[in-house]
Amino acid sequence: MDEPLGAESLEPLPSAMGQLPFGVEPLPFDVGDAVQLKGRPNYLKTADPMPMLRPPDLVDSDEQGQVLAIKARNQLAVRFRRGTFLLEADQLQAAEP
Repeated sequence: MDEPLGAESLEPLPSAMGQLPFGVEPLPFDVGDAVQLKGRPNYLKTADPMPMLRPPDLVDSDEQGQVLAIKARNQLAVRFRRGTFLLEADQLQAAEP
């Protein structure tokens, strides 16, 4: 018993080596990036443990938000002035300075 049990599973994953699995595209944003909405969504979904749907007028079209977390299925948790919401990556653009 030279190696600890399960040592063969300690190899880095492909995503850790800079390669993503087939069919997975990198997100255009990282945690901490400033973003804006591209357009007005039909609704906003809160990033709470029990999400709720909120009206879209809680976020102004020119308001900047900050990416707090990257979630599953290309969703990002973005903090705006009136709350933190889950948004698809394609609904966002980089904030203009």
